Amino acid sequence: LAEPSSKRQFIMYEALRKGATVETLHAKTYIKKWFIEQIKELVEREENILAYKGKSLPNDLLIQAKKDGFADRYIAQILGKKEEEIRKQRISAGLTECWDAVPVSGVENSAYYYSTYNAPDKVAVDNRRKIMVLGGGPNRIGQGIEFDYCCVHAAFALRDEGFESIMVNCNPETVSTDYDTSDKLYFEPLTVEDVLSIYEKEKPEGVICQFGGQTPLNIAADLAKAGVKIIGTSPETIDLAEDRDRFREMMEKLGIPMPQAGMASNMEQALKVAAKIGYPLMVRPSYVLGGRGMEVVHDEEMLKRYVDAAVGVTPERPILIDKFLENAIEAEADAISDGTDAFVPAVMEHIELAGVHSGDSACVIPPISIPARHIETINEYTKKIAVAFGVIGLMNIQYAIANDTVYILEANPRASRTVPLVSKVCNISMARVAAQIMLGKKLKDLKLENKPIRHFGVKEAVFPFNMYQEVDPVLGPEMRSTGEVLGLADSFGLAYFKAQEATGQSLPGEGTVLITVADADKGGMLEVARAFEKIGFQIKATEGTHKILAEKKISSEPIFKMHEGRPNIVDAIKNREIQLVINTPAGRLSKHDDSYIRKAAIKYKIPYITTAAAAVAAVKGIAAFREGHGRAKSLQGYHAEIK
Repeated sequence: LAEPSSKRQFIMYEALRKGATVETLHAKTYIKKWFIEQIKELVEREENILAYKGKSLPNDLLIQAKKDGFADRYIAQILGKKEEEIRKQRISAGLTECWDAVPVSGVENSAYYYSTYNAPDKVAVDNRRKIMVLGGGPNRIGQGIEFDYCCVHAAFALRDEGFESIMVNCNPETVSTDYDTSDKLYFEPLTVEDVLSIYEKEKPEGVICQFGGQTPLNIAADLAKAGVKIIGTSPETIDLAEDRDRFREMMEKLGIPMPQAGMASNMEQALKVAAKIGYPLMVRPSYVLGGRGMEVVHDEEMLKRYVDAAVGVTPERPILIDKFLENAIEAEADAISDGTDAFVPAVMEHIELAGVHSGDSACVIPPISIPARHIETINEYTKKIAVAFGVIGLMNIQYAIANDTVYILEANPRASRTVPLVSKVCNISMARVAAQIMLGKKLKDLKLENKPIRHFGVKEAVFPFNMYQEVDPVLGPEMRSTGEVLGLADSFGLAYFKAQEATGQSLPGEGTVLITVADADKGGMLEVARAFEKIGFQIKATEGTHKILAEKKISSEPIFKMHEGRPNIVDAIKNREIQLVINTPAGRLSKHDDSYIRKAAIKYKIPYITTAAAAVAAVKGIAAFREGHGRAKSLQGYHAEIK
């Protein structure tokens, strides 16, 4: 408690529940007693409610709890009841959410509202046709401003089509919560209680859930059950895509290959699935965004460790186990579908190989190494799936190409974090078009067509590692990025260079590169080292890498690892003798941890690369930059060349 943290107020709440006094907590935390007393009042109210567990809660206590800020869901949790039971009791007691306007400086009628149970309702409702859009809620790893982009463009499209747009979101750092983006803004959390209250008040023709990422999708089924009309892809289709068994059945019917997979809700099942499929495996919990809890498992020991550590695994929410396709090229496609037809503006190729989360991998439009026949296959599969699922609006599908075969990895019938990037590169406002389709338009009426893209767009992820210098920045299947940027240029190399620059980690134009890579990557690193030598870079390499480079007549200067003596890698990084670090992790079986190399690069702000594929892209980028980058070209200039 003495240490401030994001969990401190919850620990205080628990301490008060267990009998701690206001004075004790004040002495520990130095938080003013008034604030601690407010928390104590909430604890006492919760104890009053708990006394009615298994019994009927008196209306006066329910009303007081609501005025104190207790959510329907939390009251239901305390009493061991369903949320809808509490909602029904609250409504029958005559207690509904009310709204008041948020004052906006310099604006008379801002149509920006917050809810309360402690004041009368001051928000007027008219009879215009209206649609509600659910935003993405707070920004966090896996869900950020990319989804807000989709919500904003949907609001603009609704307005243009003559509807009143009603935005529900609770993040002041977004454009969707600007008072003039939509006709009405309800600044509310994305919960069933709040969304239903607004729906019952405004009576819109429907609610759009698919633009806000996973947050609104998580409540879509409950909203539909409560009688809300979900516009676009149905909650049943969303569930079908999440249910691995039903999804696999659908893929088999459509004749689309998938890596072997299984599901397990306990250790015995997990080991049985692993024996059938064979290692390596990709394991993850179901119903997550951003690959949380996802891991590549190489043997039984790792699998046992993963299952032991897994939290909340039930038959309803099992662990998903897939065959991991080693050295596969990953690709993804965003599609717009009207239920009977689908349009794919572009296929994106991931720069990192399979095993790095799609949100963390750099990717390029148009693809640079995928053969045309595979791109055609991806387009064909994407259209097949969108139509078979009856998707109305946006869909994102991820693929892996291994052994000359295109495999589907997963399909998400919603807006993805790549929609803004595809829209910018291809000059097609995907979210706007999807909103028009949800309102009843057909793709054939919108006359969309695929045109050759003459420029390259490279998406690169932005990571928060400079804020957390003790965190190892190795990329894997669990998403770690907090944003993304786009580099545009007439060549892939220059677009990649510009994307790196935009992340705040500019690649050097000259100097010394450190190459120290895992044994598995040493062969692939020869091409990179030769390319760096060709453009005039000095190379420093650790013993094993130095030997292999010397055998291939590539000159490099040997350098000590930390356990080998001094001056070592960290000394060289500290003394600015190295301008770029290429270090692929040695892995958990290595005798010596090499994460200190990557952490030192972050600490001293030296650009670093942790995958062989990114190293190849980086050397191409540096070479392109050194050749000259011509005049600056506007986004409109690139778009004018798409014919």
